[in-house]
Amino acid sequence: MRTTVAIDDDVFAYVRAHAQRERISIGEALSRLARQGIQASQLPPPARRPRSRYALLPARTEVVTSEHVRRLMEQEGI
Repeated sequence: MRTTVAIDDDVFAYVRAHAQRERISIGEALSRLARQGIQASQLPPPARRPRSRYALLPARTEVVTSEHVRRLMEQEGI
């Protein structure tokens, strides 16, 4: 497909350099790089909906202990 697009100068410079390195046209370089970006941005399937109204927190490397909870409760005045 042939079309006209407006892209930033730094993007054009990157695409042109990529095209020269790969010995392909600028259009082909832009298409390849766009496909790579699309594939990289594909998100995993959505997680199952939680059964409760409380959201899960993200995984942590630190183990949350009762001491952590007590400290937070004191800070919050609970």
